[in-house]
Amino acid sequence: MRRVSRIAALCRAVDGAAALEVPQHRMSTAAQFSTSSNKSSARSNWLFNNLLTDLSARTAAHAVAGTMLFSVAATTLTEEVHAKEVVPPELRPKDLVLYQYEACPFCNKVKAFLDYYDLPYKIIEVNPISKKELKWSDYKKVPVVLVDGEQMVNSSDIIDKLYEKVRSGDSTFDANEESKWRKWVDDHLVHMLSPNIYRNTSEALESFDYITSHGNFSFTERITAKYAGAAAMYFVSKKLKKKYNITDERAALYEAAETWVDALKGRDFLGGSKPNLADLAVYGVLRPIRYLKSGRDMVENTRIGDWYSRMESEVGVSASIQA
Repeated sequence: MRRVSRIAALCRAVDGAAALEVPQHRMSTAAQFSTSSNKSSARSNWLFNNLLTDLSARTAAHAVAGTMLFSVAATTLTEEVHAKEVVPPELRPKDLVLYQYEACPFCNKVKAFLDYYDLPYKIIEVNPISKKELKWSDYKKVPVVLVDGEQMVNSSDIIDKLYEKVRSGDSTFDANEESKWRKWVDDHLVHMLSPNIYRNTSEALESFDYITSHGNFSFTERITAKYAGAAAMYFVSKKLKKKYNITDERAALYEAAETWVDALKGRDFLGGSKPNLADLAVYGVLRPIRYLKSGRDMVENTRIGDWYSRMESEVGVSASIQA
């Protein structure tokens, strides 16, 4: 969106300059004409010369606009390409299919990895009630990934296996630190989500409105799931608070966000100048809630917003393709 805005602003600025330039010339020429002969031949010459000059000014202005626009667009596209981690063509899977729930944090962990490494993948949205899309598999949880026909399950295992397939050299990251924080995501951070997004009836409805509008539901399932699901998960979230010893769910979410920012130790990412697998895991898990009330509150009340924005820029647009 920022790239589009920059280019649009440039177009407006250059067109504005061109629009100002031509009338000024017309005024100057008109002044000269007012002092000249009133003969018809003089008037004809003036109109002809004015038309040529007008066209010349517009052509020059738009030529400059085109050159500037091309330069900015090329720079922008270069920045976008380099924001992604480049995988050599020979290491890329030929066919990658992700079976998912759109709002699932574990599925979003996998998508963050695929998007960052720019690995094209097809998405199959699974109906959470019938799960008919997974009838071919004995494993009925998501995410499930098919990589050139090979089934992979469990988000962390999927990422580990794909990373081994696509990396072209030894990692330069601190493996122990990366592993520690990836485990923290699975064992702690992810358990902060449900108590927050279902903490009261209005937030539970907001969450299920997002889930049902992005998920694979029939019309009847969508209505039933939104209201019955929201009510059920409101009570489930209370049990989860007790299970994970959470007293104040918002305070626990904020504390987790601050813990992560402290782990960065002033670096842009845990991986240093670019994200590592722990960065991608945290980002992926938080992505489904970022624009719900709980996520908005988290960004407004903690220091995590700057890191999250950097991650949005680095991960970039989705690498998903039409199934």
